[in-house]
Amino acid sequence: MNLQTNIPLQPASNPFGYENKLVLLGSCFAENIGEKLTYSKFQSVVNPYGILFHPLAIERVLQDACRDENYGEETIFELEGVWKSFIAHSRLNSHTKGAMIDTLIEVQSQLKKALKEASHIFITLGTAWVYQHKETGIAVANCHKVPQKQFIKGLLPIEEITASLTRQCTIIRHLNPKAQITFTVSPVRHLKDGFVENTRSKAHLISAVHEVCITQKTYYFPAYELMMDELRDYRFYASDMLHPSQQAIDYIWEKFLEVYAGVYTEPSRSTKAKTTLKEVQAIQQGLTHRPFHPESKQHREFLGKLEKRIVALQKEYPHITFD
Repeated sequence: MNLQTNIPLQPASNPFGYENKLVLLGSCFAENIGEKLTYSKFQSVVNPYGILFHPLAIERVLQDACRDENYGEETIFELEGVWKSFIAHSRLNSHTKGAMIDTLIEVQSQLKKALKEASHIFITLGTAWVYQHKETGIAVANCHKVPQKQFIKGLLPIEEITASLTRQCTIIRHLNPKAQITFTVSPVRHLKDGFVENTRSKAHLISAVHEVCITQKTYYFPAYELMMDELRDYRFYASDMLHPSQQAIDYIWEKFLEVYAGVYTEPSRSTKAKTTLKEVQAIQQGLTHRPFHPESKQHREFLGKLEKRIVALQKEYPHITFD
């Protein structure tokens, strides 16, 4: 008896490993996968500008990085003693104007360097709803609790999303012609926009992404479909009933590695990354171990063996460090 529908997944023709550099941009799901890549010690840069929910926000930061945009006062504002930017997430907020501009310049440089060096770039789209700031005309990345009357809310048409994603591919390939670009749609439900509105939004994103996959020869990872079709039960949601639970994130993470890193597959298709990941996970677990007797001979021997494993791993992958 089969009690679950399964989405057929094909392994990537160009999988990544620990020698590759990755970039992840976009919504909360990019953060979820990015955190796991970081914990697993893959070389990854995740959302230098913070979480970006819609295509135009992602396109803006890509364009700025490509053009070495000079950020001025028109891109930032002060609210209740805190300096913010409509093109970035609130985690970049600063207490002074100069610090805010410096932060934007710093993350722009970080993103450009990462894009030029990356072998794989993953872009996760969260919503097709955008808020346009009336005064500046910016389709903001974050409203930063500015009164809603200062914005015009609108749903991006499929054609406009397709055009934006196409421009994103052009920008990336200008900086790095060899990078493999993969799009995905976040499984997070944006119900503040409304139930029907959320469905329309996801439909617009999915339609546009698949058009771009054909015309631009990019790839698609079905994170949204894995959540909706393989994990279609509220037990796979967090307490807010909107975000995937940790168990769901772990499940989609395993599918992600199965496709793009040859992990969790049959031995004939597995890659070197599988062995390295297993060693990294073992070391991470060892580092979090809390002994009853820290000064015992047994624990000192355990730490010595753990240190030898770390040194051996770092000889092959010098970028890997453990706190």
